[in-house]
Amino acid sequence: QVQLVESGGGLVQPGGSLRLSCTVYGIMFMIDNMAWYRQAPGKEREWVAGISRGGYTNYADSVKGRFTISRDNAKNTVNLQMNSLKPEATAVYYCNRHTLPYYDWGPGTQVTVSS
Repeated sequence: QVQLVESGGGLVQPGGSLRLSCTVYGIMFMIDNMAWYRQAPGKEREWVAGISRGGYTNYADSVKGRFTISRDNAKNTVNLQMNSLKPEATAVYYCNRHTLPYYDWGPGTQVTVSS
C-alpha cells in the first residue's frame, strides 16, 4: 500500500517562498518518476513539476524559473521549493507519480498566497 504525505504549506505574502515536502511510503521510490500537482478552488488539478528517477526535471510554464523540484531517494522524499509566489499559486498541492497509473492521492498541503 503506497501512502503519500505532503507537508510544508501555509500562508505567505506575494513574493514570498515556501518549501513543500512529500514523503512516499510503501514503494521502491528510487525507481519512480514523481511530480507535484495543484488544485485551485473551482479548478481541475494541474501538473506543476516533474522529476525523473535520474533527476531530470521539467516544469509548467507558469512556474518555470521560480519553482524547483528535487528528490532525496535515501529519504523517499520529493520536494518543491517555491519562490516569488503569486496569488494565483493558491491551491492544494499534491505529489504523485508523473504518469498514470497514479497512486491513491494524499491529503495534500494548502498553500495560500495573500497579503
